[in-house]
Amino acid sequence: MAGEPQLTVKREDCEALVKYRQPPGVAYEPGVDAYGNPVAPADLPGSNQQLNLPPLIAVPIDVDLQDRYHIPANSPLFEGDAIVGIAVSDLNGNVTFNGQPLGDPEADALAEACARGLSQGH
Repeated sequence: MAGEPQLTVKREDCEALVKYRQPPGVAYEPGVDAYGNPVAPADLPGSNQQLNLPPLIAVPIDVDLQDRYHIPANSPLFEGDAIVGIAVSDLNGNVTFNGQPLGDPEADALAEACARGLSQGH
């Protein structure tokens, strides 16, 4: 064979992949805990408040230098926290760390290729 290897994915598989891809290690089943035991639903009486979430949620990731390196609080070297980076999540579940997408690169590449193919009518 010459050239790049070819991968063929059925249209309905691409459509499912573009609509939703379950994150690795997540197998949600309503009304059941991680061990298969029945649990009360989350929508208990009085819990019908709606949350107005912002479009992006940023979480700074830092290291407490005083705790980690046992630096006295009155030391001229004491700065408190060192920012490692910022994780940002959007309402679609996409997460970036310092602007770089997090996730499975191969699955992301396949989903992007499917989205392109579907948008072009393939």
